[in-house]
Amino acid sequence: MTVSLPTAHAQAGPDSTGASTLELGHPGARFLVAAYQVAARTMKKFVRTPSLIVAGAAQGALFLLIFRYVFGGAIGHLGSLSYVDFLVPGFVVTGLLFTGIGSSTGIADDIQAGLFDRLRSLPIRLLSIVSGRVAADSCLMVYGMVVTILIGVLVGFRTVNGAGDAAVAFALTVLYGFSFLWMFVSLGLLAGGPQAAQGISFLVFPLSFVSSAYIPVSTMPGWMQAFAAHQPMTYMVDTVRILCEGQGASSPLGHPLGSSLLPSVVWAVGLIAVFAPVTVATLRRA
Repeated sequence: MTVSLPTAHAQAGPDSTGASTLELGHPGARFLVAAYQVAARTMKKFVRTPSLIVAGAAQGALFLLIFRYVFGGAIGHLGSLSYVDFLVPGFVVTGLLFTGIGSSTGIADDIQAGLFDRLRSLPIRLLSIVSGRVAADSCLMVYGMVVTILIGVLVGFRTVNGAGDAAVAFALTVLYGFSFLWMFVSLGLLAGGPQAAQGISFLVFPLSFVSSAYIPVSTMPGWMQAFAAHQPMTYMVDTVRILCEGQGASSPLGHPLGSSLLPSVVWAVGLIAVFAPVTVATLRRA
């Protein structure tokens, strides 16, 4: 599949700032134009590979049903909050890691196929290449979130704080996913191949279980609570859950919205600030 971007007759190569330069001074494609073209190419790949879309959604639905009806029967209620209302916000947020693993293997596959070598020869900024990929993966992530939420509603999930807070929770979840995608893209670039990328990415997956996503942190062993209570996934899950369920969620979690909202946003911004430059630097050295 080809990517249509402005080219020039002179030879191009990446400079020290991550932008490609031309001997004749051709300005090349603008950042947004190049990022859009890369994103469009990736989206076409998703559409032409239905298994990427169907399998991901089916996997998420299967795990949600297992947690809802296998573990939910044993747990029942957490205070005044039913387990399904406790579970679904946590499952939606931790589902971002599933999407991230797919992003990591996808970008490793593109590197192995030589796509990034061809893109690096064009007069475009390296940041636009990875930004386009992250934008496309973000669209796939939102699709997965919507499917998971709809299934959650079908199995009994309801919000009590109204549409406004639910919309804020959804927007924050998109931000969280966007920040983790930068980390997974960086891992994919470092891995060197799809299988290695998948293996490395799965090392991040325990974050979903050692968190408040499926059970309150207070029920974990004391030595585990210190880590679980202060890792990014817990802050993100707690923020989304309290926005959706209000005081009913605050009681089993043991804290109000303000205790998790700011840390969750700081973690999200911090992940982008760290891994966006790392991703560009890794691509420049590749």
